Amino acid sequence: MANTVQCDIVSAQESIFSGEVEMLTATASNGELGVMAGHTPMLTGLAPGPVNIRMADGKEEVFFVSGGYLEVQPKKISILADTAERAHDMDEAAAQRARQEAERELANRSSEVDYSRAAARLAEAAAQLRTLEKLRRKKR
Repeated sequence: MANTVQCDIVSAQESIFSGEVEMLTATASNGELGVMAGHTPMLTGLAPGPVNIRMADGKEEVFFVSGGYLEVQPKKISILADTAERAHDMDEAAAQRARQEAERELANRSSEVDYSRAAARLAEAAAQLRTLEKLRRKKR
């Protein structure tokens, strides 16, 4: 049997996933991060992007988190996300529209535009689209 660790992915609204995993990969504040059973305890911020988990049976599942924290303890991995959802539940058309709206706002030279908010929405929409592309590649 594979070496596994308990993993919980929780958003502010609900628990998204709970189960035993062989490996988890996520986009941490400083880059890609992989975690397996026996990993050194740590706490790090998460950037918007995909979270990939591989279960003991070899099946993989992809999630999207908009940010939050990843905590690794000896027997548990926890993701506390601002928002989280299963990648296959995401709406690609909505993510495309959000990206286009944010790009329009950033291109607008009006003083009424909140550039930092528009840039954050653009980064989140781009991360959603990256997550969907990762899911598409896994299906091939």
